[in-house]
Amino acid sequence: MVRFLEFLGAPGLRVLEKLGNMVIFFYQFLFWAIRPPYKVRHIIKQINFIGVKSLFVIFLTAFFTGGVLGLQGFYTLQKFGAEGLLGAAVALSLLRELGPVLAALMVTGRAGSAITAEIGIMRITEQIDALKTMAVNPVKFVVVPKIIAGIIAVPLLTAMFDVVGIYGGYMVGVELLGVNKGAFFAEMKTSVEFKDIYVGFLKSLSFGVIITWITCYEGYYTGHGAEGVSKSTTNSVVLSSVMVLIWDYFMTSVLI
Repeated sequence: MVRFLEFLGAPGLRVLEKLGNMVIFFYQFLFWAIRPPYKVRHIIKQINFIGVKSLFVIFLTAFFTGGVLGLQGFYTLQKFGAEGLLGAAVALSLLRELGPVLAALMVTGRAGSAITAEIGIMRITEQIDALKTMAVNPVKFVVVPKIIAGIIAVPLLTAMFDVVGIYGGYMVGVELLGVNKGAFFAEMKTSVEFKDIYVGFLKSLSFGVIITWITCYEGYYTGHGAEGVSKSTTNSVVLSSVMVLIWDYFMTSVLI
């Protein structure tokens, strides 16, 4: 019985230990983020890596997501004779849910995995230990610019995702399926409120924190060797994606 209880309790204790370490890691980020000097050049470099270099995959995903929404929405609304509401349906779906979530998932897959691998390689090649030897705090030098850049870049990418996605819905709904152009934009203007944009912005902001926090943590505490980096990279992408979806549900339930 004791061994059985140990078998059940050991995974739970490991999870609690990891959660505690992640909270401490985030506290360290907050502590060093507000202390000068501020690594502006490093932050801009990371914004370029996380944001600018993700534009192609964001635009491509957004356009076809909007196109699918336009296609499926048209055939659904057509059954009720409400094709004119297609613009509102596409815009609200993208602004409140699909835009922030899909943009975050794309950033996780493209930039999050690279962040974990980069920091993990620094760990196994003892570059992080070398920074400590030179009296340079590794959290300040390596982690802080990446998390701040994620907080800035992910909302901007989400905004671009929304715009391109609405354009994709317009191209399919208006140009391909023949929905009235005036009705498409008029219903969108009538239905979309500031709260819809605000909710999407808050979600994308929190997703930026979650993605960079988890990916930096997994890389910072990676295991030994190439296998450790591989495992940390996989864990970071899976955990970040799952947490984005879970956190999206809780934010939707609160902000709806």
